[in-house]
Amino acid sequence: MTDPTHALSFGAAAAAYDRFRPRYPQDALRWALDGLAAPARVVDLGAGTGILTRGVLALGYQVVPVEPDPGMRAQLALATPGTTALAGSAEAVPLSDGSADAVLVGQAYHWFDREPAHAEIARVLRAGSIFAPIWNFRDERVDWVAKLSRIADLRDNAGNVIEKHGDFGPAFEPVDVGEFAHSATLTPDEVIDMLHTRSYWLTASPEERDRVDRGLRELFATHPDLKGRETVELPYQTLVLRSRRR
Repeated sequence: MTDPTHALSFGAAAAAYDRFRPRYPQDALRWALDGLAAPARVVDLGAGTGILTRGVLALGYQVVPVEPDPGMRAQLALATPGTTALAGSAEAVPLSDGSADAVLVGQAYHWFDREPAHAEIARVLRAGSIFAPIWNFRDERVDWVAKLSRIADLRDNAGNVIEKHGDFGPAFEPVDVGEFAHSATLTPDEVIDMLHTRSYWLTASPEERDRVDRGLRELFATHPDLKGRETVELPYQTLVLRSRRR
């Protein structure tokens, strides 16, 4: 992992993370799995609270979640009856060689130590099987969403991911890119609660947390597209990077 302090900060907010973080569009998951027939075996690596796991289960696949944070694993078990996440990481996957038909990663690939993670992912995949990291990004082409990102110091975006993570190394074929649009309906308070599950806020000082919250409340109270609204549509772009093991 590139930053263990941030990467393992989410367990303290696991219940809120599971409640407020956006889901993944079914079209994006189908595209990621590229016609793979159910019930194939899919590993959800860095599974968190099981948001991606539940989406893939709904498509009829077998899912093996792997997650390093015990707080996130506990929330996954609560939210996903009948499913238990394995303790492990991208750099140490607790599965046998060639035991998976696909490895998906929801919102976590950028935390991986890429070289050892790629080797582990290649080890557990059968030849020709799929590796696909997936992200939900706020659509910052919308003015108020761009301002929200600046206030909360959210620096992730689809362009950065493609530039930084568009090559999975020699064990994998060239990467295909898929993009999908969707939105989540939230109250202003729920948007703020969702932002409280971000690593920046979770690891910030009390003073910085207060600054962010005051700025967000001012945005909702004054922006012409938000003022007086009981709920808002938070637009997302879902980005999928898909490749196959050589």
